[in-house]
Amino acid sequence: MTKEKKSSKTEDEYIAKEEAEKVKRLQDKLKEEAEAKQRAEIQAACFMTCPKCGGGLEEIIFRGIEIDRCTSCDGVWLDEGELQKLSGSDDANIIGDILGFFKSGS
Repeated sequence: MTKEKKSSKTEDEYIAKEEAEKVKRLQDKLKEEAEAKQRAEIQAACFMTCPKCGGGLEEIIFRGIEIDRCTSCDGVWLDEGELQKLSGSDDANIIGDILGFFKSGS
């Protein structure tokens, strides 16, 4: 009878540990899903919105590159890599160094 209690206790501990791990995995999954949903909502709210004044952005072609221009304040916003394309090959290293500095700081 003592042997049965000992094995039962070990089994109970194992089951409790497995259940706790399942709960943690489920909580992690729910947290990831909530964060992904929040990111999608923020992106939808901010997409093609001027970060300076909140006006709408329109895509225009400038020197063969599609850039975003605000219809309210006329601010110009560039996506990743567009500044290098616009600057040409001579300034590419300088621009790359500057952008690299900001990326490494974040």
